[in-house]
Amino acid sequence: MARFHIQNFGCRATQADGAALATMLGKQGYEETDSAASAEMVVLNTCTVTANADSDVREAVRRVHRVNPEARILVTGCYAQRAPEELAALPGVRWVVGNSHKTEIPRILADSPASIDFHGEIVTGDIRELTTFLSAPVEDAADRTRPNLKIQDGCNNACSFCVIPSVRGRSRSANADDVVAQVRSLAARYREIVLSGINLGRWGRDPGRVQGRLVQLIERLLEETPVERLRLSSVEPMDFSDELIALMSESPRVAPHVHAPLQSGCDAVLKRMKRRYRSRHYADRVLRARQAMPDAAIGADVMTGFPGETEAEFEESRAFIESMPFTYLHVFTYSERPGTPAAAMPQTPVPERKRRNEVLRKLAAAKNLDFRRRFVGRRLSVVTLDPARPALSANYLTVEMARPVEANRIVDAEIGAVTAAGLREAALLPVLG
Repeated sequence: MARFHIQNFGCRATQADGAALATMLGKQGYEETDSAASAEMVVLNTCTVTANADSDVREAVRRVHRVNPEARILVTGCYAQRAPEELAALPGVRWVVGNSHKTEIPRILADSPASIDFHGEIVTGDIRELTTFLSAPVEDAADRTRPNLKIQDGCNNACSFCVIPSVRGRSRSANADDVVAQVRSLAARYREIVLSGINLGRWGRDPGRVQGRLVQLIERLLEETPVERLRLSSVEPMDFSDELIALMSESPRVAPHVHAPLQSGCDAVLKRMKRRYRSRHYADRVLRARQAMPDAAIGADVMTGFPGETEAEFEESRAFIESMPFTYLHVFTYSERPGTPAAAMPQTPVPERKRRNEVLRKLAAAKNLDFRRRFVGRRLSVVTLDPARPALSANYLTVEMARPVEANRIVDAEIGAVTAAGLREAALLPVLG
């Protein structure tokens, strides 16, 4: 029985793809191992959203080949779709399989020559031709407690900085009945399930195959499955409808956690980015969510150093971000992506991009600390993870437990203190006789 190891890079959708691939390989008789050093085949499931993401993958290929030169390396995912020849030329790479053929990996392995000398086989196709949702069922959680279930793939937006539509294709949705069946199955073993997608809020609205809206799917999941907690990954701001916000605020089984990509708080920059909203539209959605869920986590992706971003535009964006009730931020430095319109625009100097990144990171840290301090002396519902890791609250705060609690449980924790990066449960006092 051949042993394999999967290393995932990037977003939750990629992590879900990796979990689904592990399930497929397991059904074909492969045995998963936790270490690339002991694997006969190593799968690198890649991201290509930034130049650093590409660099991380190339370094991983070199590292795997160095520590385990006999391992056959299969590179798949977004980088494999974008630049397969670049990856196929790296030492040790046996296969490069694009997103267009990711679900066919077991067949590709079975059909390939057994010779280890065969090198750099490329299997890709036109991802934009795909009109159906491709994914294998997820049967296990990659971190053993919170499975990521991808229910949507691709994106129909045309943001000027983003390469993802060209490597993920058009927006495509999982069948609603299949999602219900998978959540029902996962709910028998896991307390929290994360719904993920490349553009999750577009679930169910595929041209020619409309199934409904995301809020309607969530209602079905709450009615037809015993799932204890659903968490939404990133949802575009204008897809946080009043109906979705109301459902999240009314159901204790939906995590009070809003992640809405912002990118910039400056309207001129948003226009150059070809984002489909302006700062006032974004603020309306976020403030409605905060009003409905006073203790919710509210996070955003923000970018610094977009081409042409002036100091005045950055300050406008920073001030807007400061005014919003964010509890955390994912701050990214702009990175040129080949073939995107933004790559051809006049570029902001890299040192200035990084300086602005640090400004927003400090702002994010201050906002997060203020948010965490609010919960000292209060109770939070948390899902327990691996015993070596803190628990995670419904509103996306890490909580160090003061007592041993079995993983994969939802419990209440009384918060005793703020830590450097999260919270700590109050110590249990001995009972005096």
